[in-house]
Amino acid sequence: MSELKKAVALKYPEGAEAPLIAASAKGFLAKKILEIAEEKKIPIVENKNLANLLTVQEIGSSVPEETWEALAKIFAFVLKVEREYGNVKKV
Repeated sequence: MSELKKAVALKYPEGAEAPLIAASAKGFLAKKILEIAEEKKIPIVENKNLANLLTVQEIGSSVPEETWEALAKIFAFVLKVEREYGNVKKV
């Protein structure tokens, strides 16, 4: 049996203490989130552990503090790749 696909979209508004969960889904809706991100050329980073933790949080809530370090590394990596190669489809 295959594992249920999960997806979380984050936003980091100016002045916010931490990124916010903009969207979260499992299964079919997770696939739709990923399709939209690909169409809009929004970087996608696969991290099952973070997805498992973040999909149980409420939409609109700040990401838990225990994820900040991992997310900071992901954001830094995405920014570096975007600076070097322009907007990327998948990282």
